Amino acid sequence: MRFGVAIDEDRLAAVMRPGDGIDTVMTADAYGAGAADALLGRALAGVPRADYCLVGAVGHDFYEGERAGAKGFPRFTDPRLRGGSEYASYLRMAAERSLERIGVDAFDLLLLHNPDRTGYTSPEVWEGMAALRAAGLTRLLGVAPGPANGFTLDVIDCLERFGDVIDWAMVILNPLEPWPGELLLPAAAKYGVDVIARVVDYGGLFWDDVLPGHAFAEHDHRAFRPDGWVAAGRDRLERMRPIAERHGLTPLQLACQWDLAHDAVRCTAPTLIEEPGAAKPIEAKRAELAAVPSELVLTDGEVEEIRAIGDNTGCMALKGASPQFEGEPQPDRWPLSTGLRDLAARWAIEPERDLSHAGA
Repeated sequence: MRFGVAIDEDRLAAVMRPGDGIDTVMTADAYGAGAADALLGRALAGVPRADYCLVGAVGHDFYEGERAGAKGFPRFTDPRLRGGSEYASYLRMAAERSLERIGVDAFDLLLLHNPDRTGYTSPEVWEGMAALRAAGLTRLLGVAPGPANGFTLDVIDCLERFGDVIDWAMVILNPLEPWPGELLLPAAAKYGVDVIARVVDYGGLFWDDVLPGHAFAEHDHRAFRPDGWVAAGRDRLERMRPIAERHGLTPLQLACQWDLAHDAVRCTAPTLIEEPGAAKPIEAKRAELAAVPSELVLTDGEVEEIRAIGDNTGCMALKGASPQFEGEPQPDRWPLSTGLRDLAARWAIEPERDLSHAGA
């Protein structure tokens, strides 16, 4: 993924192995075109299947699709690859191949990975996903929008359409990025969909080892963030630090606690990054994550105070349906339709106010 420095695969497999307080593991078949699945399979070797929860993700077609540079592989719903009548067979094949690489018979949760507009709205897609559960290939189903921030109305639309078959959603949410992920939490709660909060570490800042002047590698994804993002984030983090210290929490543990204080959020998934110099190696980060208190310790007032400090409303152009997008739909951005405007009104969301880039 080009975050931080490369890690020896034996070390990485050891960190991924369930136990010592972390028993949920996650993979996506597109990462390394199946290599992440295989590595996770190494990490799980010898661990009783009942001792861990396995989350997978399928949706990018690296079997027949051609990689488009940094944009990755196309979604399996790309009309250049197949039509709706073939969605179910692709999903079945992708799930079975992923499980084969991992070396297990079924997922506990299988996510639709980074869907395009078709993925959010197509009955054929979600009939195909439901068929995987019926076939015993997964116990639960979910949607994982991304990779960048946004897709707010699209996820809500997906839950309105298919909430009866969706159990989980994975969204970007952390104290320095409450917006826009928080806008879809009421819909998740209404439809009984649990939320995995990802990027909880905010590009590594909450691990407390990314400082102003940090040397990012040439292809590190974080190098594409706006200039000054580390210094600005650190300033806000320092304002949150007294709250963390009041409860004996590290900044990362504070971020997890803040996420879990939201009713719909049931799981936090920060990125464990080995930074240059290894001031805090990934093994230490894993232990820090495992030590997040199981009970909520933040008060409602502290949750609101943290949110106010980290308020990022309007800080970027969002992916998915956007009131600021014009032109032909793209795989990760498309115009705001009349139907989505009606949906926004139902959820008290004003797109021009709530989903726009203030600097545009």
